[in-house]
Amino acid sequence: MNPRRSWWRRVRLAPATVLLLTVGFGAVLVTGHRSGPGDVSRPAVAAPALAGATLDGTWFDLAAARGQVVLVNVFASWCGPCRDELPLLAETARRWSPQGLQVVGLNLRDGPEAVRALLKQTQAEQLTVLPDPDGTRAIDWGVRGVPETFVVDRDGRIVAYQPGVVTGQWLQEQLSPLLAAA
Repeated sequence: MNPRRSWWRRVRLAPATVLLLTVGFGAVLVTGHRSGPGDVSRPAVAAPALAGATLDGTWFDLAAARGQVVLVNVFASWCGPCRDELPLLAETARRWSPQGLQVVGLNLRDGPEAVRALLKQTQAEQLTVLPDPDGTRAIDWGVRGVPETFVVDRDGRIVAYQPGVVTGQWLQEQLSPLLAAA
């Protein structure tokens, strides 16, 4: 075989090979590297402690919420996607609280005035909100960004996790089975 021809054949295949590897690697990064929401292969784990004075001055303690399904949403007033999902979370709380759902916001690195303004703008004022001005509670929960949402079952275990914005479909898929099991 002609060595020069063989070299050109390899060069000609190299762009296609590079493209294939790039697409494959990208697909793994986007879809496979991080467990997806509600991934059944992901075992339920005990939820970290979450307790303290809420934005309205009442006391919330996740341990005292045993027997209820709790949706913990980590958000911030400076986060556009968080702002977009708050009305859906408020509607979710209104819809499913009679079945035993409690929606709790963990507000990351905001002042109370900014949070109150955001809740008013998004018509989510009835949500229970725990301030986390220094981010230590979020660190305990393993939060890497905002928004992030955790579903805690009636036994205090995290059974679903959504990095990024939740959708109505995701909420329906995760919450309906837990709330129907009452």
